Amino acid sequence: MKEQKYQPISCDYYDELEIVAMRQTIAQIIFRNEAGKETTISTKIKTLQTRNSEEFLILENGDEIRLDRLVSMNGKVVRNYC
Repeated sequence: MKEQKYQPISCDYYDELEIVAMRQTIAQIIFRNEAGKETTISTKIKTLQTRNSEEFLILENGDEIRLDRLVSMNGKVVRNYC
């Protein structure tokens, strides 16, 4: 699957992600993997990072999820934020 141009997420949703990362609590994250299939994981968010104008979640195991692939975190759906 060819990588699409990054689409920034809502600043309000970004704030929600930062709070969970700061608290170091386990989050249930649903995202679309590289094949476009929804995947669910439970993990801690280590930090958020911006590279080349793209934003990423850095997970406790070092894996990264590009923020525009997120579907929801702890039941909070990305598309419900504007």
